[in-house]
Amino acid sequence: MRAILLAGGLSLVFTLLGTRLAIGMLVKRGYGQFIRDDGPTTHQVKRGTPTMGGLVVMLASVAAYFLAKLITGTTPSASVLLLIFLFVGLGTVGFLDDYIKITKQRSLGLRSGAKMIGQVGVGIVFAILALSPWLEDDRGQAPASHAVSFIRDLPGWELPGFLAVVLILLIIAGASNGVNLTDGLDGLATGAAMMVFGAYTIINIWQNNQSCAIQTGPTCYEVRDPLDLAVMAAAITGACFGFLWWNASPAKIYMGDTGSLALGGAVAGLAILTRTEFLLVLVGGLFVLETLSVMLQVGWFKASGGKRLFRMAPLHHHFELKGWAEITVVIRFWIIAGLFVVAGLGVFYAEWVSGA
Repeated sequence: MRAILLAGGLSLVFTLLGTRLAIGMLVKRGYGQFIRDDGPTTHQVKRGTPTMGGLVVMLASVAAYFLAKLITGTTPSASVLLLIFLFVGLGTVGFLDDYIKITKQRSLGLRSGAKMIGQVGVGIVFAILALSPWLEDDRGQAPASHAVSFIRDLPGWELPGFLAVVLILLIIAGASNGVNLTDGLDGLATGAAMMVFGAYTIINIWQNNQSCAIQTGPTCYEVRDPLDLAVMAAAITGACFGFLWWNASPAKIYMGDTGSLALGGAVAGLAILTRTEFLLVLVGGLFVLETLSVMLQVGWFKASGGKRLFRMAPLHHHFELKGWAEITVVIRFWIIAGLFVVAGLGVFYAEWVSGA
């Protein structure tokens, strides 16, 4: 538990101080945000605001985790090392996307094909290693499971290796792109992600306390390294909290695709490694809504011969164009994100209480 508190507190301090330094460095180099011309006109004033702040979130989270482990004299687990690989790997793809946008001064960074190849490549390596028997602990538990999971592995839903890898890739792609789509207003994705990672910190602590490694029973959790996963989840929660100080409206810096892809990857990784894959749909409900709004907009546009279902997608821009102030949209969407998180935690706890 001491490592959890240390990781969260250290990453908070690192981002509070580190983001201020990063803003100065990025402004000096002219690494500013490029604003799409077809977006809300009120966003044009944001042109030139420093971006790629996700680098600070990544570095602070990873540094805080390892420093907490060093202070407490404990060894990093295979599960968290895999999570860090996914977190940093997708963040690197996002960094390349952001860098191209800045240097080329255009809203399009990496081509969609190249971006997808990067995400899939990182995802495949993560999936194969997470499912590998090489990383099983002394109880025979690999970091990830071949079974489909909701709050725990569903009986009778075990998948062959290839399909298990495909499912993991779909979860990673969905979560990373969901956070990326949500990152369109000052502080929106950062605040929502902070709640989700806070929820996974609680879930991991609970899974550790009720682990099958401690006592067996119908309600115990077969999850490898839950306490260590809680340390990393707390580190990312603290990093988001500290970054929000500078990212809240009016934002002094944006996380960019560097941060949104990294955070989305970490969310997916936690869902996979904690055997709560489909619970993520509820805990990360805001990200799901934002993604669905884009899918519905595109589908309706094609089916209706050019008509729009929303004034603009993702969903937060629709409400901006309806006249809501940006800060109003952000706060109300934070409330929605919080309600989804509470509902997800409620379902998680209710399943344990029911003894299912």
